[in-house]
Amino acid sequence: MKENFMLRAIALSSEKMKSNNGGPFGAVIVKDNEIIAEGWNQVTSSNDPTSHAEIVAIRSACAKLNNFSLNGCEIYTSCEPCPMCLSAIYWARIEKIYFANTKEDAKNVGFDDSHIYTQVSLPVNMRSIPSLQLLRNEANKVFNEWEMKNDKVKY
Repeated sequence: MKENFMLRAIALSSEKMKSNNGGPFGAVIVKDNEIIAEGWNQVTSSNDPTSHAEIVAIRSACAKLNNFSLNGCEIYTSCEPCPMCLSAIYWARIEKIYFANTKEDAKNVGFDDSHIYTQVSLPVNMRSIPSLQLLRNEANKVFNEWEMKNDKVKY
């Protein structure tokens, strides 16, 4: 059954790439042995650099389940998730990742994320995109309000 889910993710990557929806990436999210959401790369067709297959599938699954948590779900993706997608998978609380191509395979066809992995591990002041802190005290007041909020929805 797992192979069928992965075959669907791979089929999406091929179909949507051939129809010029974006790069060659597809993903499906499965809960209780049923596909509940599908996603494919839509970066170039939507002009949205965050529209990776996994992100699109996560958004769809959360909308279908009406929940920001995808506990009990697995994701099948045609390629090892990039740093952004991996982070989203963790935030969504997906329980297992299955992938086909590796990040090295992706790098070999022009999708190289190694610079992002390198940048994330550097101290903020050493990254290639300057990051400057401003108005921490003002922003921290909102965090303090959040801490005191009785009706907050924790995630």
